Amino acid sequence: MTAPSPRTTDNPAPRLSRSGAGRPAAPVRLVHLGVGGFFRAHQAWYTEHASDAADWGYAAFTGRSATVADVLGEQDGLYTLLVRGPGASEPEVVGALTAVHPGDDVDALRAYLASPDVAVVTTTVTEAGYRRDESGRLDLGSEAVRHDLAVLTGDVEGVATTTPGRLVDGLRARRDAGAGPLAVVPCDNVPENGAMVADVVRDLAGRVDPELAAWVDDHVSFVTTMVDRITPRTTDADLDEVRRLTGVDDRAVVVTEPFTEWVLSGDFPGGRPRWEDAGARFVDDIHPFETRKLWLLNGAHSLLAYAGSVRGHETVADAMADPEVRGWVDEWWTDAVRHLPLPADELDAYRQALVDRFENPRMRHLLAQIAADGSQKIPIRVLPALRAARADGELPSGATRVIAAWVAHLRGHGAPVNDVQSDTVVPLAAGDVNDAVAAVLGWLGVDDAEVAALVERQVTELESQATS
Repeated sequence: MTAPSPRTTDNPAPRLSRSGAGRPAAPVRLVHLGVGGFFRAHQAWYTEHASDAADWGYAAFTGRSATVADVLGEQDGLYTLLVRGPGASEPEVVGALTAVHPGDDVDALRAYLASPDVAVVTTTVTEAGYRRDESGRLDLGSEAVRHDLAVLTGDVEGVATTTPGRLVDGLRARRDAGAGPLAVVPCDNVPENGAMVADVVRDLAGRVDPELAAWVDDHVSFVTTMVDRITPRTTDADLDEVRRLTGVDDRAVVVTEPFTEWVLSGDFPGGRPRWEDAGARFVDDIHPFETRKLWLLNGAHSLLAYAGSVRGHETVADAMADPEVRGWVDEWWTDAVRHLPLPADELDAYRQALVDRFENPRMRHLLAQIAADGSQKIPIRVLPALRAARADGELPSGATRVIAAWVAHLRGHGAPVNDVQSDTVVPLAAGDVNDAVAAVLGWLGVDDAEVAALVERQVTELESQATS
């Protein structure tokens, strides 16, 4: 492809548009909450590549910021997905988004969910977005949840702002309209995410209206999923690359890797796109797949984010090029695979695929991005493997090192702390290393002297190597 002329005031690059791209919008039959890069690289991409894509359009809603809605609105919902392999980048225009709205456009959300044409709601709002307490139920102590409850019961004016609140508001509109059954499909890295969302939605619906909770039980399915596709934050350099490759000025570019995986388990009472045409798998038991991904990919990501940044690295590829860090990753994987209920050859192949993905130097996956919200991630990515090993009499140094790296991170080394529970977990890690480890392990629910001693040694080792 011939490179476009440089952008000037007299020669601007064109913007994406449906008329220019010849991409008519599909009718809205899907709704999504949380328009970020991952959604656009994953669920929207699978929908784009379904054989019946012309019948399934997305109406997507942002989180707190309306900026993405504004940008995508100017481009008729189109955006470029830049698939960055080790050797080359391949741009693809994705047209699965028929409409994009700011998150506070509750009238639009109610209208979509009140339509019998809409059959599926997908979500990507991160673990913290579901507003759970320590028991996994709806956090009724949260000020935001209490606000939504007051709004939904009519005690105060306003709009629901949390994900459970927005879902309950929309589902109530659907019930009132008699629009029929619906599937809710969470796509965040949380074990049993379908049951998780079902719990918080039912908890809130029951407090708003017990009859609504009963309607949800009868008419709404909650599908459990395992999702995987690395999607780093888009940079100005990425925008320039798309402009150079395509001649188009796209401000909504998403960068991703060639690898993608989506495993789903559950019912779709209102129908769904043929996502299997793009490689999605529909299974009866998703647990082995989500555990493999949470432990091997996500757990390794957490190790890289904390230990790699402590040693001065900025990206996943940088950290993987460090023999010391790479050895720690292999150590963690060896600990974890002993307790995964999948064939050894399949696990070996998955590990090699992860190495290839992590070492891709053209994927600038920032460790600081991965490091966010460790308080939500460590308990589900690392603790189950640690507990399984201890139950078998093992002292898994790979698993303890992930925790040690997180403790060092909380103590101010490596990537800056950006955690929804920073006010709680950062003070725990202050002071003497022994006290810090004891406090953090206590918060994690780990009461094990041998584990504590090993974590203390590993924190001390990491802090001796810290560059900041």
